[in-house]
Amino acid sequence: MSMAASQGPVKITLDDAIQLALKHNHNLLAAQTTIEQDEALEEQANLRPNPSWFADWEYLPLSPQGANYFENETEGDLGLSYLFERGKKRQHRLQAAKDVTAQARSLVADNERTLTFNVASQFFNVQLAESTLELATKDVDSFRKTVEISEYQYKVGGMSEGDFLMIKLQLLQYETDYQQAILAKDQGLDDLRNMLGYDAVPADYDVAGPFDYQPVKTNMEDLQLKALENRPDLRAAQQGVTASTSQWELQKAEGKVDVTGQGNYSHANGINAATVYVSAPLPIFNRNQGNIAQARYAITQTQEQEKATNDQVMTDVHDAYVGLKENDTIVVLYLSGYLNAAVRDRDIEQYAYQHGGASLLDWLNAERTYRATELAYRQALASYLTALEQLREAVGTRTLP
Repeated sequence: MSMAASQGPVKITLDDAIQLALKHNHNLLAAQTTIEQDEALEEQANLRPNPSWFADWEYLPLSPQGANYFENETEGDLGLSYLFERGKKRQHRLQAAKDVTAQARSLVADNERTLTFNVASQFFNVQLAESTLELATKDVDSFRKTVEISEYQYKVGGMSEGDFLMIKLQLLQYETDYQQAILAKDQGLDDLRNMLGYDAVPADYDVAGPFDYQPVKTNMEDLQLKALENRPDLRAAQQGVTASTSQWELQKAEGKVDVTGQGNYSHANGINAATVYVSAPLPIFNRNQGNIAQARYAITQTQEQEKATNDQVMTDVHDAYVGLKENDTIVVLYLSGYLNAAVRDRDIEQYAYQHGGASLLDWLNAERTYRATELAYRQALASYLTALEQLREAVGTRTLP
């Protein structure tokens, strides 16, 4: 992973931020342990039953007896038993566990998808705050000079006190915008750092990368097809059907009767003997029929959940696509001339006021309109970039068709 080279604070790009979050975000790391837990359960599911052994020695004397007493008068047994599972229970347990692990991997991948979107959204919030701070810094520096000039004109009698106070009060708005922009940037960087992993970046880090309009040409049908191929939550829902089917097969196998084999060696009254036992329960009442039925209904449940997820994927892509187009239209409107118009209107009113062709209120109103237009454009640009990330999240990949 490459960091943007700079003097001063370490700067990270959007790709850097996403990679850092995928590697260090604690909630994601916690979710990833579910895969390891399920893999451990696979190992457990594949284990065979343990054999059982027993031994006993009976009629031991409490007082001294003759030399042949232990051989002729006591009894001893030594035996070994083993449960033979029928119905391929172990194989079905293992397959059911593997299917659960596969679903867990997809669910973790879906967590990564959501985290990626959240990181990108917060990254754009920081960029918006920095862009707003840049605008506020430029505006407040420029207007401070205006106040200085106006104060001089007021002192030499070239401006009324009322006009000077109106100009000075306008500076308060620029100063407030500047302080709020600093706060928004600091809080945005803190929130982003929390997503990346608090120790993943230094305290004085910053973001880097373009904060501008990136037109996207694609169509909804291709996006929906791509989403059906890539969305990990849909894949997890499909794997849920497979896992429930495996569980049903396992429950049917659990209904098969197991056989216990046992072999004994006995020594009784000087006689040595061997005994073989075979036992099995009679499946008259309990044939695991309740669990089998429940597992069968669970298949229907997961099938409906898969259909619901499929519908949600199609809806997510549609909504994200429409949202992107709407935000695209707004940004293009600003770029089509409204930004330039706001700048020109401010400059014209300022020139006219300075030469007696416009009132102070007209000039200050043009200043407010310019500032509001610039801020609205930056917010619209951040909304567009966020909408683009939302479309990527809906499709399930950052590479759009």
